[in-house]
Amino acid sequence: MRPFTSTISFDEARRRLDAAVVPIARTECVALGAAPGRVAAEDISSPIDVPPFSRSAMDGYAVIAADTSRASADSPVRLRIVDRLYTGQAPATAIPSGACAEIATGAPLPAGADAVVMVEQTAADDTRIQIFAAAEPGQNIGRQGADIMSGQTVMQAGEVLNASRVGALAALGLAHVDVYAKPRVAILSTGNEIVEPGRPLEPGQIYDINRFTLAAVIEEHGGIASPHRTAADTIEDLSRALDESFEDDILVFSGGTSVGERDLILDALSQKGEVLFHGISVKPGKPTAFGLVRGKPFFGMPGYPASCLSNAHILLVPALRRMARLPPHAVKTVTLPLARRVVSAKDRHQFYTVRVADGAAIPAYKASGDITSMSQADGYFEIAAETLVVEQGDLVEVTLF
Repeated sequence: MRPFTSTISFDEARRRLDAAVVPIARTECVALGAAPGRVAAEDISSPIDVPPFSRSAMDGYAVIAADTSRASADSPVRLRIVDRLYTGQAPATAIPSGACAEIATGAPLPAGADAVVMVEQTAADDTRIQIFAAAEPGQNIGRQGADIMSGQTVMQAGEVLNASRVGALAALGLAHVDVYAKPRVAILSTGNEIVEPGRPLEPGQIYDINRFTLAAVIEEHGGIASPHRTAADTIEDLSRALDESFEDDILVFSGGTSVGERDLILDALSQKGEVLFHGISVKPGKPTAFGLVRGKPFFGMPGYPASCLSNAHILLVPALRRMARLPPHAVKTVTLPLARRVVSAKDRHQFYTVRVADGAAIPAYKASGDITSMSQADGYFEIAAETLVVEQGDLVEVTLF
């Protein structure tokens, strides 16, 4: 046994993580349909005007505004219809004085016309219309380049491509876009007792939980989960697992980080890289290690499922999003009374899971080895290290999963 000689605070752990993790520099070109949620890797300027031509904003008649200056309900102006224009059709006829063209919403404005009179302000027969209201130049017209001018910067590097931004790129006619690559995250569980789900359990064995919970968190927050085969509790196998993970951008191992004889992650990490901390004053998740191996962030997560998943939310997610160049995760919180009294761990910052029901926060935490401490919870509230008891009825701020 090698007991912890010291632990660091949660805030100090986050500080060291922030200092060690750098945004990814690798880029790739993706089809526009695959761009939502990705991060633009370059400034994007428009090669065209949007719209690329002046167009009608209404169903009505394209006119020369000066021809309608005397129009009123009592004294309409009569104009000849010389063309009918629809979307996708280039006008073939210029509009002379005293004439007009029937025009559909979105159709290109013909030469000579400088206004559109909406159909509700007209009456028509086959060859002529009556106009009952004077038009102003530019009325009901979407001018060429009114939305985006050729040469205008439409997107800046580092912006997340949401639905509207992807729409803007489509308006430019772009079929592909350069984005920052998603970080690949190597995940594997360690331990002689770990078995792949789907296989029968032998005495003393348990199913691998952490590889799947970690993969779900990684995929939700801008990464690509890269599962690796389980490593046994030997320096040789852990060293082999590290070597096989170096093609990935972040390494996340679970298990083997505590103080037992077979908890060898720290030994393997020390041989290959630099340990930046081991042990955090939090509950669950105290036996967590973090370091750099060949410059790549390495997380040694606790083997207990609740501890592993809790630290994935509070430590891995911020680091992953920083590397992926995504903004910090926008969490939702709700303030509720605590349904029953909770006693916290002394000198440890606790993340206590709760269910939200009947207008209250109902304690859900069982133990760090119980996955239902997380799966049956809707979120968690934090208990400061100096607080020992939170009483029933106290208001707590619940961060929702």
